[in-house]
Amino acid sequence: MSKILHAVLISGLLVLLCGASVAADAAPPNKPASDTDALQLWQIQRTLASKKYVDLTHEFAPGIPRWPGFPDETRKTIYWYDPPKDVSAAADKRPDTMGSGFFSELFTHVGQWGTHVDPPAHFIRGLRTVDQIDPKEMILPLVVIDVHEEAAKNPDYTLSLDRVKKWEKDHGQIPAGAFVAMRTDWSKRWPDAAKMENKDAKGVVHYPARSLRRATKPPTPIRASPRVKRITRWRLTS
Repeated sequence: MSKILHAVLISGLLVLLCGASVAADAAPPNKPASDTDALQLWQIQRTLASKKYVDLTHEFAPGIPRWPGFPDETRKTIYWYDPPKDVSAAADKRPDTMGSGFFSELFTHVGQWGTHVDPPAHFIRGLRTVDQIDPKEMILPLVVIDVHEEAAKNPDYTLSLDRVKKWEKDHGQIPAGAFVAMRTDWSKRWPDAAKMENKDAKGVVHYPARSLRRATKPPTPIRASPRVKRITRWRLTS
């Protein structure tokens, strides 16, 4: 079920593109569109649909690693396909559900659960919430800085500005507003919370991160999956 929800997020981007095209000209994809912009959107949709997608999200479920201040996820089946097997019963539903005829579940968890987005309002009162972020702000150039070998040797590895500059020397300048991902392979420890925290004998956690002195977050911080640890957007500082 959770994988379906993740797929909806990806599909939603395609729907936005396709929907905008329909609204602009209502022309089917197999006929010429009178609106140039609409035609371009159909072409973009076809291009996106032909590509391979890599899902960086984790399935959410009760018991997955989480901030210790949050309660665990709970699930409950509230509708089930079949009525009670006892045909003589007056009730048309199981006593632990609200009805029958289809399948539906109730999920209860905090907003910052599993793979998620942290809007500015998560930390600073008065700033934007998720619904106030334009979808186009979530479509960004991707840059992956691969430090998984360094992280394997040093669990406290910190991505420095020098390492970012080395990436630019090898691959070219990072585009303005890019989504920069730091690959550590820490995701291979998922969903073992103890391995993710990697505490020492004194209870101190050890895991890779980025240097706060070397980069600052832009107005819209974005948190993604622990599969690629510490994904964020960067603004480099000297």
